[in-house]
Amino acid sequence: MTAELQAPGGGGGGDADCQMLLNQLKEITGIQDSAFLHAALKAANGDLMEAVTFLTEEHAQEPAQDAAAAEPSAWEGSAAGKQLPRDAATALAPANKDDLHAAAAFGALESPKAQAAERDAAERLQEARSAENKNRPKRKRCEVWGENPKQNDWRRVGDWPVGMKNIGNTCWFSAVIQSLFQLPEFRRLVLGYSLPPNVLEGCRSRTGKRNIAFMQELQCLFALMLGTRRKFVDPSAALELLRDAFRSAEEQQQDVSEFTHKLLDWLEDAFQLAVNVKSPGDKSENPMVQLFYGTFLTEGVHEGNTFSKIETFGQYPLQVNGYRNLNECLEGAMVEGEMDEPTASRSVKYGQERWFTKLPPVLTFELSRFEFNQSLGQPEKIHTRLEFPQTIYMDRYLYCSKELIQMKREEMKRLKEKMVILQQKLERYMKYGSGPARFPLPDMLQYVLEFIATKPAAAVSPARGSPTTLLQSPAEPGVLEVLSQPDGILEGKDPRTDDAAFFLAHPSPQQESSTPLQPSGSPAEMSERPAPHVVSEEELHLVRTCLQRWRNEIEQDVQDLKESITRINLSIEQMYCDPLLQQVPYHLHAVLVHEGQANAGHYWAYVYDQPRKSWLKYNDISVTESSWEELERDSFGGLKNASAYCLMYISEKVSRFAADKDDGSEVGQLQKEVEALPPELRHYIQEDNWRLEQEAEEWEEEQSCKIPQMEPSPASESQDLSSESGPDQSSVCEQSVRSLSSEHAMIAKEQTAKAIANTADAYEKNGVEAALCEAFHEEYSRLYLLSKETPTPQNDARLQHVLIYFLQNNAPQQVVERTLLEQFADKNLSYDERSISIMKVARAKLREIGPDDVDMAEYKRWHEDYSLFRKVSVYLLTGLELYQNRKYQESLTYLVYAYQSNTKLLLKGTNRGVNESLIALYRRKCLLKLNEVAASLFVSCEEARVAEGMSILNELIIPCMHLMNNFEISKEDLDAIEVMRNRWCSYLGREDMDAKLQMKLGELLPRLLDCSTEVIVLKEPPKIRPNSPYDLCSRFAAVMESIHGASTVTVK
Repeated sequence: MTAELQAPGGGGGGDADCQMLLNQLKEITGIQDSAFLHAALKAANGDLMEAVTFLTEEHAQEPAQDAAAAEPSAWEGSAAGKQLPRDAATALAPANKDDLHAAAAFGALESPKAQAAERDAAERLQEARSAENKNRPKRKRCEVWGENPKQNDWRRVGDWPVGMKNIGNTCWFSAVIQSLFQLPEFRRLVLGYSLPPNVLEGCRSRTGKRNIAFMQELQCLFALMLGTRRKFVDPSAALELLRDAFRSAEEQQQDVSEFTHKLLDWLEDAFQLAVNVKSPGDKSENPMVQLFYGTFLTEGVHEGNTFSKIETFGQYPLQVNGYRNLNECLEGAMVEGEMDEPTASRSVKYGQERWFTKLPPVLTFELSRFEFNQSLGQPEKIHTRLEFPQTIYMDRYLYCSKELIQMKREEMKRLKEKMVILQQKLERYMKYGSGPARFPLPDMLQYVLEFIATKPAAAVSPARGSPTTLLQSPAEPGVLEVLSQPDGILEGKDPRTDDAAFFLAHPSPQQESSTPLQPSGSPAEMSERPAPHVVSEEELHLVRTCLQRWRNEIEQDVQDLKESITRINLSIEQMYCDPLLQQVPYHLHAVLVHEGQANAGHYWAYVYDQPRKSWLKYNDISVTESSWEELERDSFGGLKNASAYCLMYISEKVSRFAADKDDGSEVGQLQKEVEALPPELRHYIQEDNWRLEQEAEEWEEEQSCKIPQMEPSPASESQDLSSESGPDQSSVCEQSVRSLSSEHAMIAKEQTAKAIANTADAYEKNGVEAALCEAFHEEYSRLYLLSKETPTPQNDARLQHVLIYFLQNNAPQQVVERTLLEQFADKNLSYDERSISIMKVARAKLREIGPDDVDMAEYKRWHEDYSLFRKVSVYLLTGLELYQNRKYQESLTYLVYAYQSNTKLLLKGTNRGVNESLIALYRRKCLLKLNEVAASLFVSCEEARVAEGMSILNELIIPCMHLMNNFEISKEDLDAIEVMRNRWCSYLGREDMDAKLQMKLGELLPRLLDCSTEVIVLKEPPKIRPNSPYDLCSRFAAVMESIHGASTVTVK
């Protein structure tokens, strides 16, 4: 598929080919040392595959067991789990340079190639895994990881796209297939695929039969994705063919990038059988080639000789390192070296330009986010940020725009050179001086002006004229003074513990800072500034005039330079905004994302849904609505270890075709496509939907045989009641509210009794109602003043009384008044005759309050919130006490529940919950401690300790990490998660770990890195009574004091 065009008179074609091979080696291995690659190529006698094998074996002896945990081993953990062959090094080797180039193009899909030295270890691990799988309990056919065992969760909702089951490290397959399926033209080609009987009978080769079988399974899979009633489909049949192919004696196991490349190759070969052409080698009529393949022209000079070449590409590889956005990547890929025409035959040794001569309707860019670290002897992932647009204009890379683009590149080069000169000039002004310390020249002149204008003090000390203080601000310590201290820290600074520093930086939500900023020195020290010993008025006037003039001139020069730089920057940014270069738009269709490290990770896809005009996230069985903002966070990279590795753009024609097809309703369009299917595929869909109904009936029968054992919990009793409750619903609801408010009244019993005791005079003189009125107003005033006090870290007044919580959160006045009235109506206040009388009057007044006076549903919600607030406080205090006593497992559970419940409260207001950053800090500390414990147990190699470490990881660490890893995650939590993941990833390939441990590690890592489909199950902490009347305030104060003092305090 490659045609070489030798320029007239050019004799450097062999050297050019050599350079092309070197470039391909760089793309495949990530090694950039040209001399080293040239030596490897020479040792392999010019055979590129042998050179790749030599390089990967040469640099991969250390991590000899990485394959056990890497995602590319897509069959690990599967039911098949059979031994893989060793002797098939040539079956999948590319037959020509085009195949090799296409294989390299997919090199960024997953981890770099599995090294040959790892295969024996991988086989042993596979045998051990297979044996372990046989001993595992079988799962029912309706069970899937991340699936709720309710039959409604099996069913597809309306026209919503379906997910795809992960059958053992096959999330890469789901991401690729979902992206392709959502292309209407590709979907039409697959579902309409058929072969004449004579072609089927004439197909004798094993690969031909395999490709046809795979195509048929893909058809069935696509048909189900169209018409199934299931929420997700099972791709096992299609994947099993892939397994068989790579398990056969003629093939060898490849990494995922080559896996995907082979998948597209098989589709291409299958369609080639259906194309009726005279020449079997002519692929111009192949619909797969027409849809995914384009051509580019390479023009260059090598050792003074010009050459040109036309090549075909499928997935175009792009380097990420050193570039900020996709256009910069493309520009770097299209131009290499110098291409100065006048000097091409003399001074330039190497340079080339690439120009697209034909763009495919579906344009795929592979982002090379993996490179081989020669010093470490293992692959590494590149996490740098790379931005890409939703629409990219390809005009500037087309051969038809060559003349215009070359002119613009020359102009761009000239502008950048001018920019460098201007920036250097500006730097001379802004970093002026001859020593190591440089300062802005305008500032220096200003300092000298201030110096000569300073009048000397009465007594001048010798140190006053020290040159080291000439340039420093009067309110700041001198630069030399700071640098003279160890580690650049000023003397006199009191070191604080991490906890104390945290509380200074994170006050409670109600706490307000009232301490004003103070200058660093005393007024006397500030007034003792250096000054000239003697200066006359004439001298002062002359120097001041000159300095002021020079400063104004320099400031004007600086301003002019900055304005020139801004203008040049604007010209550079708008260089390719020419309307003539916006005629060939390509729209982003899909983004394939990898999260994790080079050796292991998880894969998902974002695909633009034309009918809904929104982005959807396809993550195994889960398909959720997303947004461009979420896509940016996950795909651009730079923030966490998730980034895009493949971008799929579609031409304006394909985009318009998809939009036209989806003008009607989605349901109607899907129904039309299902009705247009061949009869056998429609029958296949009907059978699968019938099986779903059978499974649902079986599940219902199993459930009906079970005896319910669960009793309703107090929490569930307090939730909204069903509409089926009948006429007694309101009374039950009111009873539930009274239960909560009575508990809150019980907490404040002593305070209420004290308020009643203070009304003795009013009771004797004016009667019961006057006494209740006085007690009510006095207690309200006291609580109101308490609610306005500035809290301290050791004191939270909201724990003292429910009304303080209500007042701080601006609860409705009717809710506040009824709550306080219920305090005086509490039956536990029957101490004496006065208390009983006041209680009876208060109850009578409560009965007079009707539903029109107080919204009881709202009243109930306020009391539920306060009950949850106290529950969060108890969880937090218990977790902190356990943490201080080094009981990290128990502590983490309490802290996680505290954080989750507190988040619900904070959604209603900042004063509704407790200090979120405090919970997050100790949750993070506890998690890091537990991770260290689990990792130490895991690497001990003792079976019991390894099992204990895995239990901690599975039951506590992984669920907690997945709860933390949302879109609002803080940088501190993100850093902690990275530290924990890196700790486990560092064990990959360790020689002191046996194969069984490496196998267990391979099972753990996908769950550790994949934060989207995990079922989050945490053990319930022991039951607590958040409304218990014991003094929660004193316990809170004691625990907070112990945190500040960094000492363990036990409170009964």
